[in-house]
Amino acid sequence: MISPSTLPQQDPIHITVVYEGDAYELDTYEGEYRNLMMLIFDSLYTEEFGECKGMGRCGSCLVEILSSGQTLDPMERNEESTIKKMTAPRKDIRLACQLLINSSLKDIKIKILREYQ
Repeated sequence: MISPSTLPQQDPIHITVVYEGDAYELDTYEGEYRNLMMLIFDSLYTEEFGECKGMGRCGSCLVEILSSGQTLDPMERNEESTIKKMTAPRKDIRLACQLLINSSLKDIKIKILREYQ
């Protein structure tokens, strides 16, 4: 059995989520959650958020990137086509289910979008 003291220390990944005008500070670690959608789903009560459970099809986890100190992972084809159905494509609009929890999300600030333009 591995002792907790022998596990490698990870720096927390700090994420700020703006939802309905309130800012929530969330800390996680790489591998703790599959993606940003699951972290938000587990940490905040968000109605109708993540309805397709991370398949990138429904668009219910649409977020706006307000600030990011890192380069985010590129969009996959499924994410791009889903966003095009919801709103005009922009570099700062992503699906939370397609943003994997890794160091690229460190200190990111996002806003959950409810009204699509």
